[in-house]
Amino acid sequence: MLVSYEWLSEYVDLKGISPEDIAEELNRTGIEVEVIYTRDAGVSRVVVGKVLSCTPHPEADRLNICSVHVGHATPLQIVCGAKNVAAGQLVPVALEGATLPGDIKIKRTKLRGVESNGMICSAKELGLPDKVLMKEQQDGILVLGKDARIGQDIKQYLGMNDQAIELQLTPNRSDCLSMFGVAYEIAAIFDRELRLPEVEVEESPEQIAPLSINIQSEADCPIYSAQVIHNLRIGPSPQWMQNRLITAGIRPINNIVDITNYVMIETGQPLHAFDYEQVRDGQIVVRRAAEGEQVVTLDGVTRTCDDETLLITDGHEILGLAGIMGGESSEVTPVTSTILLESAYFDPQVIRNTSRKLGLRSEANHRFERGVNPERVQPALARAVQLLREIAYGEVASEIVVEGFGEVEAIDLTLRHDRLTTVMGIQLEQEEVLNIFERLQFPAIAEEGVYVVRVPIRRPDINLEVDLIEEVARLYGYDRIPTSLLWGQQQPGERTWEQKKKQVIRHTLRDLGLNEVITYSLTSETLEQEIAYPLTVPYMSIPIAMPMSNEHAILRTNLLPQLVQVAARNRNHGVTDVSIFELAKVYLASDDNQHSLPEERFQLAFLLTGNYHPANWANAAQKGGDFFTAKGVLTTLLERLDITDVDYEAIQVKGFHPGRTAIIKHNNQVIGILGQLHPALSKKYDLDDTVVCQLDLELLLEATSDELIYHPIPRYPEITRDLALIVEESVPVSQIEAGIRAVAGELLKTVTLFDVFTGKQVEDGKKSIAFNLVYRSDDRTLTDDEVQHAHSGVVAYLEETFGAKLRQ
Repeated sequence: MLVSYEWLSEYVDLKGISPEDIAEELNRTGIEVEVIYTRDAGVSRVVVGKVLSCTPHPEADRLNICSVHVGHATPLQIVCGAKNVAAGQLVPVALEGATLPGDIKIKRTKLRGVESNGMICSAKELGLPDKVLMKEQQDGILVLGKDARIGQDIKQYLGMNDQAIELQLTPNRSDCLSMFGVAYEIAAIFDRELRLPEVEVEESPEQIAPLSINIQSEADCPIYSAQVIHNLRIGPSPQWMQNRLITAGIRPINNIVDITNYVMIETGQPLHAFDYEQVRDGQIVVRRAAEGEQVVTLDGVTRTCDDETLLITDGHEILGLAGIMGGESSEVTPVTSTILLESAYFDPQVIRNTSRKLGLRSEANHRFERGVNPERVQPALARAVQLLREIAYGEVASEIVVEGFGEVEAIDLTLRHDRLTTVMGIQLEQEEVLNIFERLQFPAIAEEGVYVVRVPIRRPDINLEVDLIEEVARLYGYDRIPTSLLWGQQQPGERTWEQKKKQVIRHTLRDLGLNEVITYSLTSETLEQEIAYPLTVPYMSIPIAMPMSNEHAILRTNLLPQLVQVAARNRNHGVTDVSIFELAKVYLASDDNQHSLPEERFQLAFLLTGNYHPANWANAAQKGGDFFTAKGVLTTLLERLDITDVDYEAIQVKGFHPGRTAIIKHNNQVIGILGQLHPALSKKYDLDDTVVCQLDLELLLEATSDELIYHPIPRYPEITRDLALIVEESVPVSQIEAGIRAVAGELLKTVTLFDVFTGKQVEDGKKSIAFNLVYRSDDRTLTDDEVQHAHSGVVAYLEETFGAKLRQ
């Protein structure tokens, strides 16, 4: 909302109050001021002049020699190159010594041998932007209206001395989307008298033009009023009105359109003028559109409506989109002499939905969708008719016809004085509180410590006792409320058990060189289907009702696809070594109709690609996209969480390498998946070998211990044995390792696989594997016989169970 300082001063005495003072106080009382604009872009010594004569330059075809009267005793001779300059025009003239925007200095000069004593200016040369100018003013010199006085300072005539205060209003302060609303606010803040213009209602002596209103959608349009005005003279609006519209950021069009815009900015009530000759039988029908019904709006675009769109029609043709934009068929044109002027109240939700669906925004719908003041519907219509009579010489041709359903009344709220002082934290006198309500023009009385306050309809944001407290506090002045320390019993904060475990996970992965990432909870169906996750197979993805794009159309059920996207994005920016993890929620729906809320489960996922450790002078690079590197990261994390007895089982899943993927089990329950991306998927995203892992965090945390377990440093020596075996290639190493642990008993402390070999030295279909076994007792030194007995039992078990043979 752009507020004209000069316009505002008509309603409130601003003597001694600058625009900067207004901005400061508005900011203090809860209305943010973005910036203060000055329309004067650096213009000086530019006055109104009259072109007395205009003759061609003898030495230049495109130049004219003009004699211009600027109020001096002798006319000035000025050479002008504009095509539209002509004798009799009133124009802006930059005198010798004048300054124009861009620090341009005007000097006496000669053009093709002819002396020029100044410059006739265009709108651009005065710093006026095209967006607030009528089309005929955008090219050539600026031709002024007949009301301009010769010698008058151009800044005074064009209102360039005015300043605009831009407000950043929150949706609840729709009352300040008008000059009246801001005037109420300023009068209350500065405790000044409010002077709103009086409106005289002009009634038609006789019904010249028929007019009737039929509202078929009462809930969407509770109030609709209209009046017919005829014998209008369409032309430019007076300069003072154009100046105020330009300051408010609105381009002048003609006196009819300008008056409707002027009253909208003044009162906050949007109006619309229809060409009465295009309204069949003078009938207005307000109804919902049929599905697929089309209308051509004033911008020339054909728009398709749905059954929630509210239309203004004449019972046969569509005249416009209610509260948003008029139709092209009923547009006011230069030959229009009779108009039907509309002023109505439309349901904010209906206007908001239609505007969003059609992608159509206007000053009118900006106000309607936030809620206009129903009390202003008829006064705004009368104000516009008053201006049409004064400026466009119109005459009323019908009575004001109003169709309405029910009445909107001001509400009475109670405010407890003790509650007010408790919330504000200070003691206030009753008289001071009543004075604040009087400044706000909220009628109020006080009885036994309780205020009964009547909230005017123009303030729909005030509905509760606490809203009244806020009004008192901001008018009293937040800066006047002293700062006080909080008091009360305090309890030191502490992380929950789950938060502590998450912190351990994050710290461990960071220590291992992985970077944490945060991705969107929304993703696409296509991306979700590229990589499967065994734990979410029975679940369905949840579509978004109105997604912003196809890439963010569903809630994710899997973290891995987006980690792959992150890696690909880094690759595209030249970062080939990527080690990342994410700890976040997925959203799982088990209901086919998706009527129930989704299950939100925390998952942990990480991805390695490129080099895990780069090469240096002492060591070769360690490959990140290697299955065993990723397994090492996972093993370290599980050890930090004190999770043991983890098994890996080969699996083939969509999106993963068929021979390098395994599900992760703990106590025979699947808790996650670890594997290399399928080569085709890696190629699609231009990635090197890439390994990913995802774990169900809730199942992972269930497997952790509630207490820290400390293991003492061994006091007795250990004995090691190497065990090299030849087994069938299909036998999983994990099963052999599990057998070794089961048979060896508690004397066996660690089993480490250190060699796997297939080749010419081994039979076809066989593989050679070698383990390092460490035996140790916690309470004594073991003898060789004890170790040999346990070790022989292991060998015998492996030979019998897996057909293993000792490698010679």
